[in-house]
Amino acid sequence: MKARITAVVAATVLSAIVTPSFAGDAAAASAKKMFLLKDGGTLYVFKDGKMALEDKFGRAIHLKEGQSLETVDGQKITANGNEVARLDFLLRQGHSGG
Repeated sequence: MKARITAVVAATVLSAIVTPSFAGDAAAASAKKMFLLKDGGTLYVFKDGKMALEDKFGRAIHLKEGQSLETVDGQKITANGNEVARLDFLLRQGHSGG
């Protein structure tokens, strides 16, 4: 009985660790480029040239047209578009398994 409980707890912990890694797969597959930002977020550049911003907590957030963003290597990128709805949909796809 104790071994069964331990196995269930271990499976639960492992699934909690692995699941977030799949959350952004749909978004990453749809993006032409991704940039890691200095603030911990990620900028997605889609094939049509429009951009979307994910904060360090994995949420799609509003991006102002022309907003300047800085990558971890110091590169400055000017925002083009605000595809918050597209990114939110893609991020949720990863969580729902769809």
